[in-house]
Amino acid sequence: MKKWLRTLTMSVAAAVALTACGSGDDAAETPTGEGEDAPSEDAVEADDFKVAMVTDVGGIDDKSFNQSAWEGLTAFGEEAGLEEGTGYRYLQSATMDDFEPNLRSLVREDSDLVWGIGFLMEDAVRTIAEQVEEAQIAIVDTVVLDADENTYDNIANVTFKEHEGSFLVGVAAGLHTEGDKVGFIGGVESGLIKKFENGFKAGVKAVNPDAEILVQYAESFNDASIGSQIANTMYSQGADIIYHAAGGTGNGLFTEAINRARNGEAVWAIGVDRDQHDEGAYGDESVTLTSMVKRVDTAVAIVSEQTMNGEFPGGEILEYGLEEDAVGIAPTTDNLSEEALSAVEDYKAQIQSGDISVPSTDDEYDEYLEGLE
Repeated sequence: MKKWLRTLTMSVAAAVALTACGSGDDAAETPTGEGEDAPSEDAVEADDFKVAMVTDVGGIDDKSFNQSAWEGLTAFGEEAGLEEGTGYRYLQSATMDDFEPNLRSLVREDSDLVWGIGFLMEDAVRTIAEQVEEAQIAIVDTVVLDADENTYDNIANVTFKEHEGSFLVGVAAGLHTEGDKVGFIGGVESGLIKKFENGFKAGVKAVNPDAEILVQYAESFNDASIGSQIANTMYSQGADIIYHAAGGTGNGLFTEAINRARNGEAVWAIGVDRDQHDEGAYGDESVTLTSMVKRVDTAVAIVSEQTMNGEFPGGEILEYGLEEDAVGIAPTTDNLSEEALSAVEDYKAQIQSGDISVPSTDDEYDEYLEGLE
């Protein structure tokens, strides 16, 4: 096993694993204890293991969320000696109508694990899980519940503390803005993307309470032209740094920022999900100030390996945050000042120690602002 995958697998024990089936007394636990080093009786030989994923509408090359998931599945597949196309593969969704038939197709192929990438797939995953009880499905960025608000035994729910990582890039933005005005572009407005928004705003306000924060949602994760239009408006209104949590729509942010930078404007973009330094590159420069890295690739690799080892975390809610190094600042820090880097580390420590509770909802953000006064 490669060192990075071994290290990340070990972090599963530190992840918050909850089971929402009934009362806390009945909650199942992550497999531990006697014989944990021995293969489970449900383990599948690598030669026979099949894992596949269904993309969200952003596609496999969205340079963001879906691409990160595929990179994680590819890394797992290669390490396990699986053949692409048979041992591990993906089906791309052109529209939301493709979610259910794509998932159904992979389940019918007797895949040992089927991934649904993105919270928009929640209804489709629920439908397949109810119809095919023997299926093993994992979904990213949401928790799928039944009518009684219990989890399904055949669904692993993978979530992240996006607000924590967004807080850190907010700190960077708040310290780098020259005009005390920054922006946030969201994809589809939802509880998930609100976590990005509110964490970012809280980080900005922590270091720059006078900063103004512009917010607009594109209501799409796959329309770069809308992302460019929103970015154009925000930059024209005086924002000099914009953070996006909009998948492929966010690619338009980088296009607009690069065009303005070529014309001599001092503007920045902040990427999401993976290190998007290259998305902001022009010549020898980049308009990407930093990125909020969300290790979807990590989660996909870990849960896939668990399942192959016979330890599919069905019914569990796995939550990954700063503590598991699953969210945070991207490794490329060329454009960040020493002051910003130092502040990021300081605030990261405060979040991990519990001294700062990062808001994830609008109400929590309002309470957070009251605490700053």
